[in-house]
Amino acid sequence: MTIAIASVLVFLFTTVLTIAGVGAAFVIIPTFYWLGIPLTQAMAVALLLNAISMTFASVNYIRYRLVVFKAAVPIIVLAVFFSPLGAYSTKYFSKGSLILAFGVFLLFAGSMMLFYSPKAKGHAPPSSRRELGTGIGLGIGAGYLGGLLGVGGGNFIVPAHVWLGFDSKKAAATAAFIVIFSSLSGFFGHAAIGDLNWRLLIGSAVGSVAGAVVGSWLMGLKLEAGQVKKVIGIVLYAIAVKMLWSLFQ
Repeated sequence: MTIAIASVLVFLFTTVLTIAGVGAAFVIIPTFYWLGIPLTQAMAVALLLNAISMTFASVNYIRYRLVVFKAAVPIIVLAVFFSPLGAYSTKYFSKGSLILAFGVFLLFAGSMMLFYSPKAKGHAPPSSRRELGTGIGLGIGAGYLGGLLGVGGGNFIVPAHVWLGFDSKKAAATAAFIVIFSSLSGFFGHAAIGDLNWRLLIGSAVGSVAGAVVGSWLMGLKLEAGQVKKVIGIVLYAIAVKMLWSLFQ
């Protein structure tokens, strides 16, 4: 029964968060934990579900020409190294201060998504130097913190790409593509220090794939860029409130 409930919740969360271009690990982890699943198992399974769902979502994103590969590659290269390093670090560091910093950052990022309107820049893309510098910072920071907290890092990447001047749909789609690799490498890091619940993984994978396909279809065909930004902002606010509230429990 627990696995059936988990699969339905994974489908709902993945559908909504795929629209925002982020994996659902940060929601799936506490949900699994509340269902009585050990935290290390929840982190490992959630990260692998991230990789699975974002793979299916990215098929549609690539078809719609929404993924900016030039921006994605430097982030992927660094995140693949730093994500398992962050995952392994969970054995040595308290998460309290990181959760606080992460929550505050997400409040800022959500506000930027909801209220910030970039000034018109014509159709000129962001400069290669600034794009590369941001990519290096995101690859290290989002990779390490994503692995440490058991999430894919997409909630760091999307607002940074919007700040660079990317269309919000392309920012979300590019982040989803990056999350495939950062989540998979983070999964191996967590799997190395925790055990896996294969029944939970298989059951949840079905909901994850279905949610990714539905979510990417909704974003690609049904939602305008402004609507996508609002969804992203609301999702980031919800994550921040949940994370900050956990500090007082």
